[in-house]
Amino acid sequence: MILKIKPEAPFNFDLSAKIFSNGDVQIQRYENGSYWQVINLNDKLVLVTVTSSGSVDAPELTINVEPDKNLDKNDCQLVKQTVTSIFNLNFNLQNFYDDMKKDKLISKLTTQLRGLNSTRTPTFFEAIVSSIIEQQISLKAAKSIETQMTKTFGDTLQLNNITYYAFPTPKTLSNLEKEDLRNVGLSFRKAEYVIGLSKNIINDELDLEPLKSKDTQEIINELLNIHGIGVWTAEFSVIKGLHRLVVVPTEDIGLRRIIARYYNNENPVSSDKINEIAKPWGKWSGLAIFYLVIADLMSLDIK
Repeated sequence: MILKIKPEAPFNFDLSAKIFSNGDVQIQRYENGSYWQVINLNDKLVLVTVTSSGSVDAPELTINVEPDKNLDKNDCQLVKQTVTSIFNLNFNLQNFYDDMKKDKLISKLTTQLRGLNSTRTPTFFEAIVSSIIEQQISLKAAKSIETQMTKTFGDTLQLNNITYYAFPTPKTLSNLEKEDLRNVGLSFRKAEYVIGLSKNIINDELDLEPLKSKDTQEIINELLNIHGIGVWTAEFSVIKGLHRLVVVPTEDIGLRRIIARYYNNENPVSSDKINEIAKPWGKWSGLAIFYLVIADLMSLDIK
């Protein structure tokens, strides 16, 4: 089944999808112009493969859905909604670009990275679990653990003699023992947090859906009531899962290094200093930081 989506312009699919270039080929990856991932359509697993069939100023995405058996109109709409959510396709970047003209450095970046949009996880649950895994370890180590967890406990889809894996559901994770998650690399504490979070959802003690419509700080405050979630984890959860890019995670070591590089002549920066630098960006703070992070990853010269 082939579906089409027309994102808000400008949108650069290649730039936006490159963040997945090091992903696992059986889970989520971008390679040779194609992005693919298994998504769950109300307990129906499908592989979506997304390619660009347009340009930055007239963007269009083509989505191939496999298998297409037993899929109805609602399923097709859910596929579109999920891909739109992952790549934030309804967001108008031009408003951000116009407002960032006051910052010479960010303005230069918006020219070099024109059409770059930030991505997010297919579900808020996945963002929270991923953020828990990333606590106090390198991103590389966290991704390795998350991959192992997904390949061990995620539901599978067989297509063309290849096994694809979906992110584990709350139900699956709630039925695990801590030792099960320890065996895929999580610490005892993180295993406890992930299983506890999953059980809260399955037992209807936590409903993530109503949170999505709340104010960002309200969401963070509610997440802080969950065992194992502190400010850093809550902030990254709303950034990765809800695209709330007004959040500035000032305690993040990686962000401090990047801000120091581009705004403080490589000298260390404090949380207060980051907030001072980000204040003129206003509601675009998180997106400006995302552009700086990508610039750092690509080693762009923007001074």
